[in-house]
Amino acid sequence: MASKKVTNIYIKDAFSLAGPLESEGKIANFDIIMDDYYYHEKTFEQAEIKMQKTVIDNLLRKNNLLTKDINFLVSGDLANQIGVSSYTASLYDIPFLGVYSACASFIESLIVASEFLSTKRKGYALCVTSSHNLHAEKQFRFPIEYGAPKSHTTTFTATGAVGALLSREPANIKIESYTIGQAIDMGIKDATNMGAVMAPAAANTILQHLEETARTIDYYDLILTGDLGSVGLKILKAYLKQNNNLTLKNYLDAGCELYLPSQEVYSGASGPVVLPLYFFNKIVKQNKYHKILLVGTGSLHNALYVNQKKSIPAISHAISLEVN
Repeated sequence: MASKKVTNIYIKDAFSLAGPLESEGKIANFDIIMDDYYYHEKTFEQAEIKMQKTVIDNLLRKNNLLTKDINFLVSGDLANQIGVSSYTASLYDIPFLGVYSACASFIESLIVASEFLSTKRKGYALCVTSSHNLHAEKQFRFPIEYGAPKSHTTTFTATGAVGALLSREPANIKIESYTIGQAIDMGIKDATNMGAVMAPAAANTILQHLEETARTIDYYDLILTGDLGSVGLKILKAYLKQNNNLTLKNYLDAGCELYLPSQEVYSGASGPVVLPLYFFNKIVKQNKYHKILLVGTGSLHNALYVNQKKSIPAISHAISLEVN
């Protein structure tokens, strides 16, 4: 089985930093809003490192913790060799595990941290992720200075960083169970249509989670996918209905909800930061949903394989939360 129950692991606190465009979307109450994409650094890459550092420093300060109080840091991002997370980790005297599931990396970090923390009698773990539009565009697509035209299926990489503090101390958000997804390759080669690439992986993980936990779709007040966007959302719904006669209820995609319709973001938001940005700053603060399934979605492509015309695998991991 790829699903497992989690005992006595909680998300004690979270901290979010958002970019200028994100602050003009549907959420206005981020902890920190960047005033420019350089974040007072010389490069976008250095800016993203500073973004992660800012999140970690504020979580430690808010909870009166020192680095010696943290058992380990689990982090991932979109940079080559998760360079942002690695450089950030080198600034702290904390054991570090780097993870990569593309835009599903934050959910993977929660799974890894939950499993390791469950072996401890007490302690804390930090889970961190980030993405930066101008950093990711340079790596995966084209620098914006090129003015390259984009397809309507393209998603827009969100700028932001999120950190979560996990603990065995009871808190309002309890990690109840998780499901580790499989890499799914449907033969799609279009890197500008990540929604189509990721939707089958999301469907597979949702079905696997429901089967292995012996639950129906009605068990959850909300199923929140990461960044399928408007194109991937339609495919996911059609895929589940046609192949499994399953109708998604109480469902949202964070990539479709982060920005306003008037903002020019094509199919919606993408990036590992999208799901935690929307979850911690919108869903949790609404105090409306209590049983929530977070479904991270990641397109596992890189520029080299795309140029070699390889098809693109995708991954989706899920984590079940109980929110009081």
